[in-house]
Amino acid sequence: MRRVCFLLKVRKDRMAEYKERHAAVWPEMQAALRDTGWRNYSLFLREDDGLLVGYLETDDFDAALAGMDATAVNARWQAEMAEFFEDLDGAAPDAGIRPLTEVFHLA
Repeated sequence: MRRVCFLLKVRKDRMAEYKERHAAVWPEMQAALRDTGWRNYSLFLREDDGLLVGYLETDDFDAALAGMDATAVNARWQAEMAEFFEDLDGAAPDAGIRPLTEVFHLA
């Protein structure tokens, strides 16, 4: 199992709506994430500047991304979420995921 952590930046003027959207993630989006191997997936938002920290566990991160990329629900979700983020240069939010290097883990 691989632990994956990544950072994105939510626009400060869109943070409240971003949180509202994630309080009601579509059931079909949640099912797609589960079905493609995303486990223990969490998002954490820093209120003062919009820093978003994502964490998930998966057996194969590349396969989990590819699986989501192949779903229609993910295409719809990414299109709706793109406007919330800074510095994506027109890419979908999930294309902006760059995993951080794990340097320590206490099991």
